Order: sequence, then C-alpha cells, then structure tokens
Amino acid sequence: MDRFLLMTCFARAVETGSFTAAARDLGLGQPNVSRYVAALEEHLQTRLLHRSTRKLALTPEGQRYYAEVRRILDAVDESESSFRTNVDPSGLLRVACPTAMAHAFVLPHVPTFLERYPKLTLDLQINDRFVNLVDEGTELAIRIGQLEDSALRARRIGAYERVFVASASYLAQRGVPQTPDDLRDHDCVIYTLLSSGATWRFRETDVPVSGRLRVNSPEAVSAAVIAGLGIGHGPAWLFDEGLRSGRLKFILTSYSAPAVPVQIVYVANRLLPTRATVFMDFIADVFARIPALGGTVKPVIAGQQ
Repeated sequence: MDRFLLMTCFARAVETGSFTAAARDLGLGQPNVSRYVAALEEHLQTRLLHRSTRKLALTPEGQRYYAEVRRILDAVDESESSFRTNVDPSGLLRVACPTAMAHAFVLPHVPTFLERYPKLTLDLQINDRFVNLVDEGTELAIRIGQLEDSALRARRIGAYERVFVASASYLAQRGVPQTPDDLRDHDCVIYTLLSSGATWRFRETDVPVSGRLRVNSPEAVSAAVIAGLGIGHGPAWLFDEGLRSGRLKFILTSYSAPAVPVQIVYVANRLLPTRATVFMDFIADVFARIPALGGTVKPVIAGQQ
C-alpha cells in the first residue's frame, strides 16, 4: 500500500480532528481514511490515535510520529514547489505564540496575512506553555527571551523592557518601594508561567517575591494590579491602559533589567516551508512598526506628575 498516502491521511486526520473532515479535504471516503490510518498503525505496530465518538487524540507515540510525518510532507511539498514558478504559499502553517502578545500584536494583523496568502491556512496556537517544536510538528514559535535550545534557530523581531508597576491606591496604602529588596515586604502578583518563577530579575540582582495572588494569565496580572491587589511585573504594553489612565505608576525604574528580545524560532535542521518564511517576513515587518516592541519605554514614576 502507498505509504505516502497513509501518512497524508494520518496527518490530515490529526490536523482536522476527525476522519470525516480529513476525508473531505482529501476527496476520499471516511471509511477509507479510517482504514488507511489503521493500516499505518498496523505497519508501525503501535497505536497513533485514541478514537472516540467525539474526537481523535494523539498518543505519545502518535505525537512523535506526527512531527516526523509533517516534516516529510513539508519537504516533499517544498521540493515540488521549487520546480513551479509563481506558486503561492499554501498548506497548513502552525505558529505558537504567547497569549498576551498574540492578542496585542499578532491577531489584529492576521486578516491582512490571510488575505495576502489565500491558499494558506494558519493554525495560531495561543497559549503560554512551552511548545516543543521538535516533537509537536509546529513550524514556528514566537518566543520571549534568549534562545537556549541549540536545536533551534531564531530571528529577532523586536524587544521590550519588563517594568514594575503598582496602582496609586496600593502605593498610598503600602508605600513606594525604593529598592528591589523592599519588595520582600510587599504583596506581588505572581505570574505562575514566568520562566524565572517567583523570582523577579533586576539589572544587578534577582529578588524572590511573594504575594497572596498567583495567576496563569498575563491579562489577569494587569487586572489584579489595577485592582490594587499588589505590585506587577511584565512588559509595559501589558499595563498600558492602567498607565495611560493614571491608575498605575511605574516603580523601581532605575533597577530595570535590559530589554528582552522577542524572537521567532524554528527547528534548525528542518527544511523551512515557504509558508513559514512568508509568515516570518510578514510578522517581522509588523513588529518593526510597533513602538512598544522597540525595547524602550518612557516611564512616569510613582510620585511624579
């Protein structure tokens, strides 16, 4: 049996979430797609998918195999495209992006991107968990901070400063911290998915912080700080609304760490499909025109007008 057909059916079943949808995309009957995936599992002697009446779910083995299958199918597609001129980028592009950054800077420009490339489908994976590009079949990820994984390559598309803020009401009640060590005596709103955990990094020191509220959403950090529940830490654009209204104030500006890079990363040893290249070029151009990603802010310090 045509193994390439089996892999194609498996990949489309994963990407569409059902045998029925995969069959519709491929112009095959649903029983055929189901049978082809079963044949692939028999050939590999392992279960790739958990089936239920509601959805398909990858097994751990299926997740690893899908990443390899996606790489193979992309390589074939890219190889064939190189022999055709004036071919528009097409296919499914999977991009992982942190939640707050996606909502603030990426989603507003998605309509333009999709209009520019009508044959391309974008799967924008918006979450704050670490997405393993090697194992999960995702071509690109927008990441914040320095690249540490040698299996990846990165293209810098921006930078921003992490700032420290608090509401005017909180500062009036608890006082304004003058040094990073003063945070030990304050309530801090802890973002649980921060790479450094409950340790905030300053220019010359790291300070463990604590507080009565821990959240796993950047937007929740902003809302909690505006509500006066503690001191917040994050990119200035996350607190933009509160800062503009005067409800929030910058603190500890003299101790802020250097700007952190924003990068788009991809697996180094994989052929990058054209659809991924055009997305990188597009988003790099978008980010280059966003002042908030230029790496500097002009703070209004607590106690100043």
